Amino acid sequence: MSTVVAQSLHVFGLRSHVANNIFFFDEQIIIFPSGNHCVKYNVDQKWQKFIPGSDKSQGMLALSISPNRRYLAISEIVQEKPVITIYELSSIPCRKRKILNNFDFPVQRFISMAFSPDSKYLLTQTSPPESNLVYWLWEKQKVMAIIRTDSQNNAVYQVSFNPQDNTQVCVTGNGIFKLLRFAEGTLKQTNFQRGEPQNYLAHTWVSEDKIIVGTDTGKLFLFESGDQRWETSIMVKEPTSETGNLEVIRESESLIQFPTISSPVPSYEQVMMASNNSQLAMPQVFAIAAYSKGFACAAGPGRVLLFEKMEEKDIYRESREIRIPTDPQSNERSQSDKQDVLCMCFSPSEETLVVSTSKNQLYSITMSLTEISKGEPAHFEYLMYPLHSAAITGLATCIRKPFIATCSLDRSVRIWNYESNTLELFKEYQEEAYAISLHPSGHFVVVGFADKLRLMNLLIDDIRSFKEYSVRGCRECSFSNGGHLFAAVSGNVIHIFATTSLENISNLKGHTGKVRSVVWNADDSKLISCGTDGAVYEWNLSSGKRETECVLKSCSYNCVTVSPDAKIIFAVGSDQTLKEIADSSILREISAFDVVYTAIVISHSGRMMFVGTSVGTIRAMKYPLPLQKEFNEYQAHAGPITKMLLTFDDQFLLTVAEDGCLFTWKVFDKDGRGIKREREVGFAEEVLITKTDMEEKAQIMLELKTRVEELKMENEYQLRLKDMNYSEKIKELTDKFLQEMESLKTKNQVLKTEKEKQDVFHRERIDDLLDKQSQELQDLECCNNQKLLLEYEKYQELQLKSQRMQEEYEKQLRDNDETKSQALEELTEFYEAKLQEKTTLLEEAQEDVRQQLREFEETKKQIEEDEDREIQDIKTKYEKKLRDEKESNLRLKGETGIMRKKFSSLQKEVEERTNDIESLKREQVKLQGVIKSLEKDILGLKREIQERDETIQDKEKRIYDLKKKNQELEKFKFVLDYKIKELKKQIEPREDEIKVMKEQIQEMEAELERFHKQNTQLELNIMELWQKLRATDQEMHRERQKERDLEALVRRFKTDLHNCVAYIQEPRLLKEKVRALFEKWRSQG
Repeated sequence: MSTVVAQSLHVFGLRSHVANNIFFFDEQIIIFPSGNHCVKYNVDQKWQKFIPGSDKSQGMLALSISPNRRYLAISEIVQEKPVITIYELSSIPCRKRKILNNFDFPVQRFISMAFSPDSKYLLTQTSPPESNLVYWLWEKQKVMAIIRTDSQNNAVYQVSFNPQDNTQVCVTGNGIFKLLRFAEGTLKQTNFQRGEPQNYLAHTWVSEDKIIVGTDTGKLFLFESGDQRWETSIMVKEPTSETGNLEVIRESESLIQFPTISSPVPSYEQVMMASNNSQLAMPQVFAIAAYSKGFACAAGPGRVLLFEKMEEKDIYRESREIRIPTDPQSNERSQSDKQDVLCMCFSPSEETLVVSTSKNQLYSITMSLTEISKGEPAHFEYLMYPLHSAAITGLATCIRKPFIATCSLDRSVRIWNYESNTLELFKEYQEEAYAISLHPSGHFVVVGFADKLRLMNLLIDDIRSFKEYSVRGCRECSFSNGGHLFAAVSGNVIHIFATTSLENISNLKGHTGKVRSVVWNADDSKLISCGTDGAVYEWNLSSGKRETECVLKSCSYNCVTVSPDAKIIFAVGSDQTLKEIADSSILREISAFDVVYTAIVISHSGRMMFVGTSVGTIRAMKYPLPLQKEFNEYQAHAGPITKMLLTFDDQFLLTVAEDGCLFTWKVFDKDGRGIKREREVGFAEEVLITKTDMEEKAQIMLELKTRVEELKMENEYQLRLKDMNYSEKIKELTDKFLQEMESLKTKNQVLKTEKEKQDVFHRERIDDLLDKQSQELQDLECCNNQKLLLEYEKYQELQLKSQRMQEEYEKQLRDNDETKSQALEELTEFYEAKLQEKTTLLEEAQEDVRQQLREFEETKKQIEEDEDREIQDIKTKYEKKLRDEKESNLRLKGETGIMRKKFSSLQKEVEERTNDIESLKREQVKLQGVIKSLEKDILGLKREIQERDETIQDKEKRIYDLKKKNQELEKFKFVLDYKIKELKKQIEPREDEIKVMKEQIQEMEAELERFHKQNTQLELNIMELWQKLRATDQEMHRERQKERDLEALVRRFKTDLHNCVAYIQEPRLLKEKVRALFEKWRSQG
């Protein structure tokens, strides 16, 4: 096997049309499909881990995670056969637990899946026309039950388990809402649909028996045990006046067609096609997610509504609105929120809501933010970065910066950083972008659009065009390795431009078909190109002529590359081979083994080669190329790879494809030989900025500085004024406080004299009170002594009573003990007598058992003796038979001799008969064939007879029904005839009115023509006015500049004036400063 290894590092992209395409693994990690992988992405730490799809997979269709978050089920198409793979997420790395690929029922693909609450069972739904719902015990790969959900080829969108019950499931689709219960090996429907069938797009369980269901007409239904309990319609928000007209005009081109390699049959595109006419009017509910307070649902383009349960009733009310914000980088801001929410998921703590949209974007919002926004709608934020929403057509990298440039059919150009895995720049345009190339410095980019080729600067916060070339539909462009030239392809012509002079220095003509790929050699002296005409040309740029050519018309080439020494050209194309070309001849053709190679790249060291295939895989091989099938193949994308590149240091491989995903891969060599090219200088940190932007910023900085100085002056002046005011206030306050202090001193002296008087009075009072207290104490002591004597006498009497009582109780206790002992003796005697009786009974029973055992042994002996006698009798019988047989054997030996002679004669007769039998068998086979064909005809005729009988019965029933209807219609006819007569009477005056109206219409048409003429005249006037407006705008800009200059002068004068005001208390200095100010401004004036 090849020793070159590629390890997936990071991916930028999402496949939004995989059913159930986003969910939380835990609070920080989310799982989503990208390319042909499932990605585990840590939102906080920004790392990614990959779960690759199955080998030879054609793409994922649906995902499902178990409620305990241990297992992940992936539905895929592998070699045009459906496969369900179940991964164990808890193991590191994730390992395959079970593969379901042997099916006893017809199936094209599995479009929806769900795990049971205990994660033991898996529910899968197949696509029409089969539309089978399959109930699996997935650990044992056993089908527990299967049922057809629909027989009319209607789309089925979602299946789910009751969150509390393994046996109850729900299925929704176009005209389908079924509740099924698993019992006794079958799935049986438990509800009956009432009313008009709706197109049910999504559903979720909000409790054990309640389901919320959303439709394509913006209606939400609450079903309880299959019966409708509540219904509401989502209100349509009117577009704002600024963007309303744009939304209507661009509605037809708002949705880009995504690749449909592996999108499920009942997909988002089908729903959009079915309801394209009523898209503006009806918000479609593509996703619903339940949480503890209620549920969230998609409510048309760019909207999510939160519904909360009312406390008293079983109904829900709309509580908050969340919107996808308009993107400032988008050229059509009204289109940034014209994307439907296809899937949504709450984190385990319900703190975060994550949604995926139809334009392959991921958004998130913290639920606490929605509660803060009062009345106004909350807004989502990008979970990662704005991602491509259509096929990526161009890929480029540079030397001086860790940048990746991509362009796409979604009309955007994006600059990524593969070192920090971030999006550096992003801009959308009016036209589709087909090709892109980065200058080696990383400061410029050339992009081929549908109408023009644009050379653009990568500024600090913008991608700005500075030169446009009229090269239409440029599908390939490339800067030279030195960066002084760049090539751009238009049809079958290659244009060469100089980067410094920006002139077209030469045009290389020679291809008869479209040029698909160009590549420069190491010293930029030659350019190699390949095209759909089967030609590979090597061009000399100094002469502008072909040096070598290799034409193979049977092959349409996709990509070309050249070895570092520029001696060997490698080309891949539609003939499923990799070609080594040197000196205008094919040296070797290496088979691609039943796939088409779409891209090829060779390392700068010349030791590694990578090729991309039409099925989205990449192959890593060593150079020189081996003769055998020696390469490592990796699952990468879910569509044909469009471009591949290696970074300048050969450390990273970059791949893009039609699935809109960008992968970065780390490249290793198991042999350990030096792949790594040491960088002499680190990545550049310089950025471009235009002079006007710098001047504007410098001007703003100057204005801010002057403003700061002015504010400082104002503050100083105000501080001085405040100091003066405060000093005056302090003087006033000190005077006040001194006066108050003197008044307080006088008061204090008066109070002291009063205090002394009060002290004398209080002392006299205290002496009187002490005398009274001593007398009262003596009286109380006498009284208490008398009371104590009385109480002591009572205590002695009570003590004597208690002694008597104790003696009486002791006597009673002795009597009780004697009675108890007598009763115990009587009981023991009674139970001992009973025990003796029982023991005698037991002994008798044991004697009976011994007697029975003796009898059994005697019977056993008798039976054995009888059997011995019988055996001897049988032995004598068989010995007699043996003798008789021997005698008969001797007789038969004699007879066999006679029979052998007869056998030889009979054998001859048998041979003759066998010949006859063979001829008869041939005839029999012919007759059997005739009989079989006749039997088939008979069966067919019987079926036809049965069918005709059935049709006759149906038609007889129909005739009977029609006769009934005919009778009813005759009754209606009589009524209608009478009504027709009356209406005819009413028609005549109406016809007169119609004539009058026709005349009015003719007059109106004449007026319309006049208005059209006036409109054309007005349009010309508008054009003139626009020109005048532009002129006035220019004048206005000039006047504004003058105004700014004057304002600056005024500010400077104000600062000088403030400086003069500082000397307001010194008249002489003030006079001098005013005179100097006057002279200064007179000289400037």
